[in-house]
Amino acid sequence: MNFTAIREEAYESNMQLPALGLVLFTFGNVSVADRAQGVFAIKPSGVAYNKLLPENMVIVDFNGQVVEGGLRPSSDTKTHAVLYQHWQEVGAIVHTHSLHATAWAQSLRDIPLYGTTHADHLTTDIPCAPPMDDQMIAGNYEYETGFQILNYFKEHGLDYKNVEMILVGNHAPFTWGKNGTKAVYNSAVLEYVAQMAALTEQINPLAKRMKEALIKKHFERKHGPDSYYGQNT
Repeated sequence: MNFTAIREEAYESNMQLPALGLVLFTFGNVSVADRAQGVFAIKPSGVAYNKLLPENMVIVDFNGQVVEGGLRPSSDTKTHAVLYQHWQEVGAIVHTHSLHATAWAQSLRDIPLYGTTHADHLTTDIPCAPPMDDQMIAGNYEYETGFQILNYFKEHGLDYKNVEMILVGNHAPFTWGKNGTKAVYNSAVLEYVAQMAALTEQINPLAKRMKEALIKKHFERKHGPDSYYGQNT
């Protein structure tokens, strides 16, 4: 099996995290999946970004077992594996501790939909899953984190193909997408929207969620059947 393509994509996607200001030190990781081969490439644990090389990316199967690589994979590997195993259309996953999104996760709050920048990407508040219970924490923690995310989506009727991001309570954000570029894009958008929402509440603590007609208009002009944002390709 040849893993060169996903190693390269995972490397390039990981390198976007410090470039976009989404990580401090080694506080983050990106993985990229190859569905045909049933594996994903993920950043090695604790390796500084300026020391990374494409060949450092560790190849792991969807059960979280290392297939190829000389370094230990990210400590979050089992969370990625659970999401890939259950969400068949996810092609890449990003986990960061970006400042503002993590602050919202620590506050245990969804990020309210206050404005059109948020509505350009989602018609819902950005969800925050509650902290897992003590039994899950005492068990296989990173594995259970995957189910913490899955269970929240199931319980709240959310579709992972439409809502490609979540805050894990008291922890930090996860995002995903069809490929590394889209997953990193979602991570950057989440951080930007989180910062704007926090500033909105500082300026006006009584700020109200944006009205539905405006949410619908902004989302559908980019994603609806008659969308007109961008260029025809």
